Order: sequence, then structure tokens, then C-alpha cells
Amino acid sequence: MLNELSIKNFAIIESLAVSFRKGLTVLTGETGAGKSIIIDAINLLVGGRGSAEFVRHGEEKAEIEGLFYIENGHPCFLKMQEFGIDIEEGTIILRRDISVSGKSVCRINGKLITISTLREIGSSLIDIHGQHEHQELMDETKHLMLLDTYAASELAPVFKEYEGLYRTYTQTQKKLMNLTENEQQMAHRLDLLTFQHQEIINANLQKNEDDELLEERKRLGNFERIFESIQTGYTALKGEQKGLDWLGEVMGHMEEAASLDPEYADISESVSNSFYILEDVASRLRNSLDYLEYDPERLNSIEARLNEINSLKRKYGKSVDEILEYAAKIEEELETLQNKETHIDMLEKELLSIKKDLLVEANELSSLRKKAAIRLTDDIHQELKELYMEKTIFEVRFNSDEDNISKAGMDNVEFYISTNPGEPLKPLSKIVSGGELSRMMLALKSIFSKHQGVTSIIFDEVDTGVSGRVAQAIAEKISSVSAGSQVLCISHMPQVAAMSDTHLYIAKAIHDGRTSTTVTPLETQDKIKEIARMISGTEITDLTKKHAKELLKLAQKVKNKR
Repeated sequence: MLNELSIKNFAIIESLAVSFRKGLTVLTGETGAGKSIIIDAINLLVGGRGSAEFVRHGEEKAEIEGLFYIENGHPCFLKMQEFGIDIEEGTIILRRDISVSGKSVCRINGKLITISTLREIGSSLIDIHGQHEHQELMDETKHLMLLDTYAASELAPVFKEYEGLYRTYTQTQKKLMNLTENEQQMAHRLDLLTFQHQEIINANLQKNEDDELLEERKRLGNFERIFESIQTGYTALKGEQKGLDWLGEVMGHMEEAASLDPEYADISESVSNSFYILEDVASRLRNSLDYLEYDPERLNSIEARLNEINSLKRKYGKSVDEILEYAAKIEEELETLQNKETHIDMLEKELLSIKKDLLVEANELSSLRKKAAIRLTDDIHQELKELYMEKTIFEVRFNSDEDNISKAGMDNVEFYISTNPGEPLKPLSKIVSGGELSRMMLALKSIFSKHQGVTSIIFDEVDTGVSGRVAQAIAEKISSVSAGSQVLCISHMPQVAAMSDTHLYIAKAIHDGRTSTTVTPLETQDKIKEIARMISGTEITDLTKKHAKELLKLAQKVKNKR
């Protein structure tokens, strides 16, 4: 849920920090006080379109920051991992700065990100719905996804099988397409691969050859220094009055000492061992000097071979091993191109076989969806009945085409409704009545919010155009949605305000000739006054206060029944 929101220099807001809780939070206040500006700030925080006009006059930038708490298993975790963003103790901090030039700087948990990344992650945290902001529910291209979300548990096993087959199907399709494309392109491809393959074969490369040649070149390049070092070392050990002579003299003296006193036996033995070890070293150095021979032609040969290998590396891989792997890969493709007709025939048969299996899974998926659509229809009719739209007919329409299979199956789905008896069913996106739209959206939200995993839902004046018992029904429905998630709601309806778990009063204040917005959490008495103001419009009377108290009592009874 959204726990804390900080806004600085945004529109008429100079500096504002608001804490939010679980359940239903209602924001009320006079028109123009800044209620919608707060929602605009949240919308920008989760990736909405920014503009320099949002920056408070006279300031360099607007700053918006939000603290969210999410539970393990929330869809946001996978998205954060995908973008390499760490989550500590279920905490997510979104931040967005907008400069006077209109440029945005976005961060999640301190990491700089793009606006598209912010939007993708933000969409899983907050769902903002306004009177004319249809989002997924009013977008017919998203209806299939919503139905699948509703029936996720039943569809999951079939979906897994279908998606695996679909991947194989598209891969086989791509192979077939590559073989049946333009003949001239195929001929050019065959010539190119033949040349490349022959060039690599002619080079007669050996595994790790480049590394071995580099080592040998290094030895030959340092021949003089190596020879001089070995010769100097040998001379220091072997010769009159050199290392071994002196060590031999030490060995003789220590043997004499050990024969006179056993206490020196260990030292004598160590000196003897050292003498014989160094004598062996001197012999090996002598052999090395005998066999060391400088071959400038070999060095030239190595340089030429390395140049040839480097030329191949620039074309086919970073190492000899990669070049050989590339050769094996194009050899397989060459075989396919040279025997194209045989492979085309084989792939066509394979594609038909896969499609047959794919259609079985697609039909099973479609069958499960249609059963889920019946349950969804019943659920929505029940929700609409509670919102006094019992005569409304809702229908999930399928357009299934076995010849037009996609990653989602063979179904296209669209929601249709008829709000008046005798009227034909029309696409949900064609609803124009404000009151009907509000109730339809609430009915759908109350069902889908349980399946979408969105942390917070925001309703921005979705109660416009309703009154009386419908207003009370909408208030109760918004409250019921908040039971499963956090809901923030801007409202001018006293019934909705009465159902709130937290009531925030938004007002404008003038300091030093500048307008700013303030937010005040209302306790019981202040809440009564504000609801009374919403009822009467201007003058608050004892009667409107009494009515406000009755609304609060009624709201508490409704909540107690859950």
C-alpha cells in the first residue's frame, strides 16, 4: 500500500507530506482546493505524462516521492528483479523530479530508471481511475487479459502447456520462413556461407592454438634475457670459488662437526641435501644452455600465423574456439540450404503436427475461458444488482478463430452491456452515461481488484452524476473494495465520506501572497462538520449535523456486518 506521500513545489502545493493507511481514505474539500492535484502528483509518481506546467511558479523543479509497503509474492517483486532493483523488507520508494524545462528524473529505491520502467512498475502498485479515465476495463484489447486474471488458477496448467507448444510452433514457423524467402537472397546466403566455411577450413585451426602461439612468441621475444639469466645463474653455482664450491666446503666442515657432536647431525644433513639439490639444478641449467637456440624464422612464422588468426577473429569470433564453433554452426545451415526442398517438406509436416497439438490446447483454453465467463457474468450481475442496476445485462463475447492463433490462444474477448430493457447489447467502451459508467466501473473493480494484485486503487470523483439510494450503494461498494486493498477516493458525496476509515480535508491557504494546499486528517467531530457541509452546501445547521451523524452510524453498521 501507499504509506507516505511527499510533494514539493507541485502546482499550488509548496510542501506537503501525507500519510495513508489501509482501508478507505476519502479526500474532500471545496472545488479547487487541490484534491485532484494530489491525485495528479500520484499519477506522475507512477509514470504519468509530465510537463513543466506542474512546477510551482518561481521554482526550479517539482519533487514527488512515495513510500510503498508490499507483501511477498506481489507481482512487483518480479518486475523489480527484472530491472535489477533491490527490495529491502518489502519497501519501495518511488521518486520523480520534474524541472522547469519539462525533463524528468525518475528513481526507484535510489536507482535511476527510465519513465517507461517507472510506468511498468508503478502500474502494479497503483490503479488510478477517474470519471473519463477508462484504463484496462474500458480498453477492449485488455478484456481477455482481465478474464484470464479472473480465472488464473484454472487456466494456469493449460496455459503452461499451450505457451510451450506456441514457442515451438513460432520457432518452426521462423525456420520455414527463412527457407522459403526470396530465392536470390537464399543464393547469396549460400555463397556467403560457402566462402566463410571454406576460409575457416583452409586455415586448419587447432583448439587453443592462439593461446599457445602467444606463449611461444613471448618466450622467443625474451630469448636473450632468458639465456643471460640462466647462464649467469649457472656460473654463480658452478666454477672455481663459486656457490657449489663454498657449499661443498660448508658440507665438509658440518660433517666433521657432526662426527664429533651428534647435536649437529641435523644441520649437517640439511647442508648436504641443499648441496645435492643445487648440484642437480646446476646440471639442469647446463642442459638448458646446451639446447637453447634462437630461431628468428620461427618468430616470423608465429607472427604471420597470429595475423592470420586475428583476421579470422575480426570476422567470426573472439577466439579460435569461437571461430570453430561458428564454422560448425554454418556447416549445419549450409547442409540445410543445399538440401532446402527436403528440409522445407520436413518443416511443413512438423508445423502441421505442432499446430494440431496447439489447437487441442487452444480449444481447451477456450472452453475453460467460456466457463469462467459464465461465472464472471453472474458475479457482475450480482454486483450491479447491489448498485441498483438489476436490469442491466452484461455479457462476455468471444470471437475465436483457429486460423488466427496468438500467444494468448485463439480467443478475442470483449465485454458487452445493455443498461436499459429492450436496448441491444453494446461494447462496454460505448457507455456514455456518467452515473452508469461509475457503477459499472465499481462493479468490475470490486471483482477484478481481488485478482489483479494492485496495492492501491484511486477513484477520482467516480461518483459524479448519482444521488439518493444509488449514492449510498456506491459508497458501500467503494468501501467493500477497500476491504481487500487500499482505496483513496476523491468525493463530493457525503455517503462516501461517511464510509471512510480515514477522512482527509483538503483546503487552500494564502501565505505571503501565495496560495498553497493543506491536508488535515479529521477526527469524529470535524468529520461530522465536513459531512454536514457536504450535505447542505454552504450553511451548516443542527439538522444537517444530525443527518451527518446518522450517515456515520449507518456507515458503521454496514462495516460491522462484513
